Amino acid sequence: MESTHIRELIDEVLSRRDWLKKTSAATAIAATGLSATPGLALSAESKLPAKKDSTLGFDEVEHDINDQIEVAKGYSADPIVKWGDPMFADSPQFNPSKLTAKSQAKQFGYNCDFVAYLPLPLGSRNSEHGLLCVNNEYTNAELMFDGIDYKTKWQTMDADQSKVEMAAHGHSVVEIKKQKGKWRSVRGQLNRRLNALDTRFRISGPAAGDEKLKTTDCPDGRECTGTLNNCAGGVTPWGTVLIAEENFQMYFGGDQTNHPDKDSLKEYGVGQSRFAWYRHFRRFDVSKEPNSPNLYGWIVEYDPYDPKSVPVKRTALGRIRHEGATTALTADGRLVVYSGDDDKGEYFYRFVSRDRCNNENRDANKNLLDNGELSVAKFHKDGTLTWLPLVFGKGPLTPENGFKSQADVLIRTRLAADALGATPMDRPEDAETNPTTGKVYLMLTNNDLRTEETVDSANPRPNNIHGHIIEMIPPSVRGNDQQEVIDHGSEKFKWNVFLMGGDPKDPHSGAQYHQQVSDQGWLSCPDNCTFDRNGRIWISTDGAPRSAKVGDAVYACDTEGKGRALTRQFFRACVGAEICGPCFTPDNRTMFLSIQHPAEGSSISKPTTRWPDFDDDTPPRPSVVAITKDDGGFIGD
Repeated sequence: MESTHIRELIDEVLSRRDWLKKTSAATAIAATGLSATPGLALSAESKLPAKKDSTLGFDEVEHDINDQIEVAKGYSADPIVKWGDPMFADSPQFNPSKLTAKSQAKQFGYNCDFVAYLPLPLGSRNSEHGLLCVNNEYTNAELMFDGIDYKTKWQTMDADQSKVEMAAHGHSVVEIKKQKGKWRSVRGQLNRRLNALDTRFRISGPAAGDEKLKTTDCPDGRECTGTLNNCAGGVTPWGTVLIAEENFQMYFGGDQTNHPDKDSLKEYGVGQSRFAWYRHFRRFDVSKEPNSPNLYGWIVEYDPYDPKSVPVKRTALGRIRHEGATTALTADGRLVVYSGDDDKGEYFYRFVSRDRCNNENRDANKNLLDNGELSVAKFHKDGTLTWLPLVFGKGPLTPENGFKSQADVLIRTRLAADALGATPMDRPEDAETNPTTGKVYLMLTNNDLRTEETVDSANPRPNNIHGHIIEMIPPSVRGNDQQEVIDHGSEKFKWNVFLMGGDPKDPHSGAQYHQQVSDQGWLSCPDNCTFDRNGRIWISTDGAPRSAKVGDAVYACDTEGKGRALTRQFFRACVGAEICGPCFTPDNRTMFLSIQHPAEGSSISKPTTRWPDFDDDTPPRPSVVAITKDDGGFIGD
């Protein structure tokens, strides 16, 4: 890991750009893109950026925290699917006082996260009828059941309550239609629930069948039950959905004294369960099923257009705490999948398929993600990035260093990345590709464990409680038609710090790290992002109430030109909630957002909000909202 003191980095930037001495850093950032230079966006005394510098046309929402959501003036934000909503013809109505696993398995799941909108029919760009594909990451039992305390629930919850939680995990596919300007859900034939209770998953790729994947539930290492902690995700060019298994470690408990792979358990944080499941179900007790944690932490692919298809865990993409799985293409048409490992000091990964995507035959891509090369990012202080291949037999990934096979490398991906000397990052979460430029943007949410001694060029702030965003630029090459194309398969990229989180006026956030922003435009803890039709980035946050005493929100800004990195606040969540999964319809007239865990930190008897129903007999309900412009126009314009 590179270690460069922050003052040296500032001097390095200034020495390379002498003209910065003659103009304000803020003006340089806005007008010429200072952050195209590796290093820091430096503050200077200058006027706040003029509104006209931004191409965004909305008036900002103010920083605040209360029991309501708020969207920019001239827009409406309507919940269209909520926890417990019936999804099938035989689904029971939501009854919060009589939760059962059987009913929950036929209802929309809890804590919605990643959202993908897939038009109907397949292959169309229909923006008024489609499938909403939503991750259901985890559960807040204290907001679901009476008498449950957050601190002791893993000791007190019974088997039936745990089954409800398991059925509320996973993923929901809901058909939606826009009628008379409003979206509504439909109990359609393509609706589907994937869950942690009884959904079966196939395991494919290099690690399938390995001894470390064999358990009582998965005797051949090729098929298992359930998916856990599904966070962000992605969509492939052929219309399948990728969902990321993130914090799987918090579901396992039991005595580890005689566990055969204690190093791996420690590396992934397995053993401090936040759930009671291991007390009731064998597959979550590592003393009885030592290999069971190895069945989770993968990228799952499924076909939303075929409700009978078996979802598949793709082991070629490695086993980490996957935050997301955004896709892109190499210059020669192979698929690229980017994914961050969401933990302090962990790494950023890229998978490149061996074979090309087939644009003519969808079925030909069925097993494309089973063969290819996984690599991990090494950020250099000269503004370049090198992808280090995680290939058995190369470099330190040999039997002499404890790696037995490619399957072993993939099951213990974190340990393999450690061995290669990848760059530890400040909680690498979502990464998305700007469709207009091909640049890749990585959300680094925060890292309060980084010290002055461990700062580096890509993570330049100690005690980084506010996070930052890195912009990566793949090189351009000439394709077969001699046209310039972005090559996401290149071994080397360029990179820069796009923006730093935190209030520039707050001396504790380190004002020297910030570009100038409006009073309401600064953000803290970037988590997810997406892009609109103009290539503007939309950023949702997770953790701002803790780090900055403001509500989590959605911000937008230009990525090029005078408005580059000048974020503006568009939407704010209610108390206790984070915002996940920003997603647009193809026509850019609807934005979908997940409002996750409203009222988190309180209890079902005394919730801090009862959003979205505001009914005394109904608890707060995680929900997906549809945001539209009141005049029917494009979001953001």
